[in-house]
Amino acid sequence: MADAGHIPVLSREVVEALKLPADGFLVDATFGRGGHARLCLDQLGPGGRILAIDRDPDAVDHGRRQFADEPRVTVVQGRFSDLARLIGEHAPSARIDAVLLDLGVSSPQLDTAARGFSFSAAGPLDMRMDPGSGQSAADWLADVDEQELARVIRRLGEERFARRIAAAIKRAAAAGELSTTAQLAALVSAAVPTRERHKHPATRTFQAIRMQVNGELDELARVLPQALDVLAVGGRLVVISFHSLEDRMVKRFLRGEARGDDFPPDMPVTADRLHPRVKLAGKAVRAAAPELDVNPRARSAVMRAAEKVA
Repeated sequence: MADAGHIPVLSREVVEALKLPADGFLVDATFGRGGHARLCLDQLGPGGRILAIDRDPDAVDHGRRQFADEPRVTVVQGRFSDLARLIGEHAPSARIDAVLLDLGVSSPQLDTAARGFSFSAAGPLDMRMDPGSGQSAADWLADVDEQELARVIRRLGEERFARRIAAAIKRAAAAGELSTTAQLAALVSAAVPTRERHKHPATRTFQAIRMQVNGELDELARVLPQALDVLAVGGRLVVISFHSLEDRMVKRFLRGEARGDDFPPDMPVTADRLHPRVKLAGKAVRAAAPELDVNPRARSAVMRAAEKVA
């Protein structure tokens, strides 16, 4: 299903992994344009409910219009790192059967030049998922020192030319020549001496700056334990990642919670003392060729799922 240019990734796989009962309660903590929410709503009966959360006010406005006549859906603005608080405010007595996290940036955010996420169209250098909160990319680039900028680009963008790019960015910022996405894309392209096939040379740098500006790894680290806390026994947590660092964090978290209490490796411990909180629901899932043919942005998507146990 496409909505406003957005195609939800792994749609069939997500619905199957969530295993929503007809009267279930889903928390879609990354609502976006509501593609996954709409598919899940089709699985719910009259008693089912969805609490949809997004930090992007455009997504929230769209969702409230999209589901204006649907009493089973409540759309609220907020960070998913505030998951427990938002559930307490909007569904305090609900039994939570599933939590969905679809990480990264949405297609409408990328395709709207004014949001400043894309190197493909000229726009203000913003990149904030909530434009009314926090520091814009332009302001952060003006403030950050060159060494820290190189570290962020190397770590979050996995960019081997991070030092060269950081030096070029700081020179441009000091000269007052860095306020648009087009300027940033051009100077990164000039600083990168080689090209990756089918990838714009600024891809990794834009990704790193966006993740830094929005604190995406910190947000993920905060939401994962909350998601398990709010889930009912038997409930499912499903996470879609688009970045290797995100997926690694999710994988380690779920494996750790499935293993249980952390005892020294040389200590003999019986299974009844481990107290695992989840059981893994299958292996990591990636988009198949037919989906990639219609939605190339699904190429880097990895879905992991787990079920809460008593």
